Amino acid sequence: APDQPSAAPSIVSQSGGCGVAGGRMTDTRRRVKVYTLNEDRQWDDRGTGHVSSCYVERLKGMSLLVRAESDGSLLLESKINPNTAYQKQQDTLIVWSEAENYDLALSFQEKAGCDEIWEKICQVQGKDPSVDITQDLVDESEEERFDDMSSPGLELPSCELSRLEEIAELVASSLPSPLRREKLALALENEGYIKKLLEIFHVCEDLENIEGLHHLYEIIKGIFLLNRTALFEVMFSEECIMDVIGCLEYDPSLSQSRKHREFLTKTAKFKEVIPISDPELKQKIHQTYRVQYIQDMVLPTPSVFEENMLSTLHSFIFFNKVEIVGMLQEDEKFLTDLFAQLTDEATDEEKRQELVNFLKEFCAFSQTLQPQNRDAFFKTLSNMGILPALEVILGMDDAQVRSAATDIFSYLVEYNPSMVREFVMQEAQQNDDDILLINLIIEHMICDTDPELGGAVLLMGLLRTLVDPENMLATANKTEKTEFLGFFYKHCMHVLTAPLLANTTEDKPSKDDFQTAQLLALILELLTFCVEHHTYHIKNYIINKDILRRVLVLMASKHAFLALCALRFKRKIIGLKDEFYNRYIMKSFLFEPVVKAFLNNGSRYNLMNSAIIEMFEFIRVEDIKSLTAHVIENYWKALEDVDYVQTFKGLKLRFEQQRERQDNPKLDSMRSILRNHRYRRDARTLEDEEEMWFNTDEDDMEDGEAVVPPSDKPKNDEDIMDPISKFMERKKLKESEEKEVLLKTNLSGRQSPSFKLSFSSGTKSNLTSQSSASNLPGSPGSPGSPGSPGSPGSVSKSTSQMAAITTK
Repeated sequence: APDQPSAAPSIVSQSGGCGVAGGRMTDTRRRVKVYTLNEDRQWDDRGTGHVSSCYVERLKGMSLLVRAESDGSLLLESKINPNTAYQKQQDTLIVWSEAENYDLALSFQEKAGCDEIWEKICQVQGKDPSVDITQDLVDESEEERFDDMSSPGLELPSCELSRLEEIAELVASSLPSPLRREKLALALENEGYIKKLLEIFHVCEDLENIEGLHHLYEIIKGIFLLNRTALFEVMFSEECIMDVIGCLEYDPSLSQSRKHREFLTKTAKFKEVIPISDPELKQKIHQTYRVQYIQDMVLPTPSVFEENMLSTLHSFIFFNKVEIVGMLQEDEKFLTDLFAQLTDEATDEEKRQELVNFLKEFCAFSQTLQPQNRDAFFKTLSNMGILPALEVILGMDDAQVRSAATDIFSYLVEYNPSMVREFVMQEAQQNDDDILLINLIIEHMICDTDPELGGAVLLMGLLRTLVDPENMLATANKTEKTEFLGFFYKHCMHVLTAPLLANTTEDKPSKDDFQTAQLLALILELLTFCVEHHTYHIKNYIINKDILRRVLVLMASKHAFLALCALRFKRKIIGLKDEFYNRYIMKSFLFEPVVKAFLNNGSRYNLMNSAIIEMFEFIRVEDIKSLTAHVIENYWKALEDVDYVQTFKGLKLRFEQQRERQDNPKLDSMRSILRNHRYRRDARTLEDEEEMWFNTDEDDMEDGEAVVPPSDKPKNDEDIMDPISKFMERKKLKESEEKEVLLKTNLSGRQSPSFKLSFSSGTKSNLTSQSSASNLPGSPGSPGSPGSPGSPGSVSKSTSQMAAITTK
């Protein structure tokens, strides 16, 4: 039975036209489309007509006839063979094989017509019409096994010009059956038939016999599909391969022949960058190139039916490459000369480019090796000094050479990142930071001239692999992770972040073109990865170098993707819920750029809007108390009108609940007892203790301040005051300072550092929107209820603030 395509042929109703079947006018019941299956296993529509069944004297049996409805011509005349397997599918389709590689289908417009013809077929074959298939399908190879296996093999026609068509038909008819393919292959091997065919090829070319050349194309293509290594050995031998390629130039489906031989002999040149002394190796390289060319360029793209019939060709190329790599690897003189010339300053640029391209191709071939052989291959290259050689090459001016060296480096990193790490840590003891291998890679990433930064994306992936703790050797003391990350942050991180720091010295990016934005987005992506995986190394770096503040400058970029990258970086930090990070964010007022971006985004419902709201929602859901207090105290007036989500009102509610707990003196005294590890725990339940512990505001304490019970402290006035009173005192001091500063300073853009004292001193930042300063508070909004007399955000404070602004 034929293979069915995914979309079965079908017929649609058409108006007009009539046909004659069995000598009478027929209705649409007998209206059919005729389909044949082509070489690409696709159904071809042969026309629409009307079907009938009658005895045909010429065929000596009952037959199916289809006459075209357009002109009454005969579209199909097929004898109902007693042994043919007919299949009925989907109620309106009858499918069968007429001969080798010739499948037919009738698609009926109506089920009734299909049933009538099906009954006629079953009647001829003596079958019950209720079946969907008239014969048991036996695999052809199974059928043939019942034949006398001792019979002689397939007999080939004599190899003559006049019999090429017969040979082509024999090859085509043998392909569907595994047993006949086997017999044909043996016959071709035993009789030296391929060489005889290639002799006829020369005759056909001399005589310009195009028909014969077309037959030879079909024959040679068929021999490829026999999938036999022994035949490939003959076809790909030095004396035969060019003639085989010649035969494949004359594809009957093309209007004129291709010039493959001309390309291989005149255009493609074999460059021997280092002389190869072994003639067998040289011949193997030539052969592999040509066979690869046949596979990629000469043979037509195989259909689904043919795909698995070229597996031996793939294997032939694969094993050739394995042999080539092995033979080159064993030739120590060859590799020694290669690396010596690569690193020699006297080598001219063109020669060096050829050497690097060879090494790149050599590494590409190694991907075909088995894991244990690949280990030996890279170990050999490592012993030869491939990494120091790459370092020399990457420091050169030639962009093409550097590009090829980068590809080689990618093979090494993907194969064994630990080997690369070990090398760079060793060289750091002898060389300056500028010429370290990793720093050269970072510089090439930063200096990529491609507008789409294709090279930079590749290099960033390699850096990510190198700094990924997941692929570092997991020894008992984790030495590789500790040592390498220590090395990377000391010697390399400043090179990676240089473009970021250079571009964020002001309150908006100094360069905001598309290419710069893409590069900074790549750098931010790697830094975000580091935040997630490097814990204290990246934390020290961000806090000491004030990286987050510089990153958030990019929130003002005109490129939304870059602003979102900056936001994602901050979101990753907040997601860690680390109080060191939180104190740094609050001390530097690093929500200000985010709130500004949120307000500037206005009412647009886009990714920026959603991402910023999600960040504040995370703070609310996770109940990060320090950040909740900071946001409400400093930015509430800017955010209180946002009511299309409940996030900010929810934050305010969290904050008020927090303040109520702090204002309760019983809870306040209990908090100090719980903090003192020298006091015994109260008899209250564990749940209550935990609740109070988690509700404690750590920011009431200065960093490093020892917490001791009141009885142990010196009794001075300040210590007797409760925390709220102390807060009010600090607030009054701050208000008087702010008045002075407001009278001296323009309220525009980013506030000067004089506005920003430590949060523990009770000072908050001012926030001004780019759109309108009057829409935002001159000072952060009140954290408590506005009317409560003792709250930090009392009416008197906001009145004095506004007065100061009006005076200015």
